[in-house]
Amino acid sequence: MRTTIRGGHLIDPYNKIDGLQDLYLAEGRVVAIGSAPDGFRAEQEIDAQDQIVCPGLIDLQARLREPGQEQKGTIATETLAAAKGGITTLCCPPDTLAIIDTPAVVDLIAHREAQYQRTRILPLGALTQGLQGLQLAEMGILREAGCVGVSNGLMPIANSQVMRQAMEYAATLGITLFLYSRDPWLGIEGCCHEGIVSARLGLAGIPETAETVSLARDLLLIEQTGVQAHFCHLSSARAVRMVREAQTEGLPISADVTAYHLHLTEHDIGEFDSQCHVIPPLRSLRDRDALHEGLRDGTFSAICSDHQPHEFDAKLGAFPITEPGISGLETLLPLSLRLTQDDTLTLAEVIAYLTCQPAQVLGIEGGHLAPGQRADICIFDPHCHWIFKPEEMASQGRNTPFGGWEFQGRVTYTLLEGRVVFAAADETP
Repeated sequence: MRTTIRGGHLIDPYNKIDGLQDLYLAEGRVVAIGSAPDGFRAEQEIDAQDQIVCPGLIDLQARLREPGQEQKGTIATETLAAAKGGITTLCCPPDTLAIIDTPAVVDLIAHREAQYQRTRILPLGALTQGLQGLQLAEMGILREAGCVGVSNGLMPIANSQVMRQAMEYAATLGITLFLYSRDPWLGIEGCCHEGIVSARLGLAGIPETAETVSLARDLLLIEQTGVQAHFCHLSSARAVRMVREAQTEGLPISADVTAYHLHLTEHDIGEFDSQCHVIPPLRSLRDRDALHEGLRDGTFSAICSDHQPHEFDAKLGAFPITEPGISGLETLLPLSLRLTQDDTLTLAEVIAYLTCQPAQVLGIEGGHLAPGQRADICIFDPHCHWIFKPEEMASQGRNTPFGGWEFQGRVTYTLLEGRVVFAAADETP
């Protein structure tokens, strides 16, 4: 369908566009910006006056739960939540219950993606067979099947020789390695940051060193092997400093931070609020400020949701036995936009952290809207003030600590290859 998006403020950081521009789409692609091409007749027109038009968001970490944990979420429900949040591309880690270590699981995800056609799903393949950290997975076969990188998910690889071999193999194949820095022993029984709050509540803590000891080992192995690596959801000030120094030395690494770690700290646990039980844990105010600084100076390449939907019962019970994770697809954009309100980032910088920069981490075409590019588009009203209500979430998992928060900026349209996959006006009040 030929579509005109008229009157919007187009922000495309990759192409350095920031101003009022009309956008013209045809056959799923951007065909022109500013002025219509000769003979162009729109079959559909979207009024974007007083709204921001930007590339569709790209989320580097989103667990869709299917296959294997459909009681928590399905590809149907979570891609709907993604579309509602302006997200057009999701990167899915391999730690589903049917682990993504064979082409058959990759094909299953692709089939379900095609069935609903709301969001593009890019899987990460398993780094080791069954994520057990013992034998390397068939990375080359997984890449041919459609995986954009490899990872061991949240399962640490304790054996440094296995990690070295995995890095050497990935480097030989030119595959990006996605790493979660988590020592398998430090804080093994912990459930929150080791600090004043854990001491006050009597909870077993997870020290900063659980992140930085693992990070230090992996940085040394990256230097030795030359593998392209991406560090997922860093949470501590020292980890940010270590990555910054390694980047200065020329190591081929990037890193992301979750939207919720940019706003919450250990103090938000309050009196055992299980909605704030996450891994890595919410850390100190000093750590949160360092994460902001990592965004300002470019240490980070992306802001992600780290979406982990859970059924209601998973967050019941004593804090340590509840399941960690936040359902974050629908709060990724509004939480990121809050960074413009305290002058941490400009609006164009926020959009870059959600579009072109994660696309570069994944090594994919996308994240911008030059003529000829896929018409993956997010349109949002930056002036809309609204209250976030968990009961109105599209995600099957409504586990969030942000219920009742007031946000500014709300998605009105999401387009995937030129098709409207979400329109706020179509939602039932």
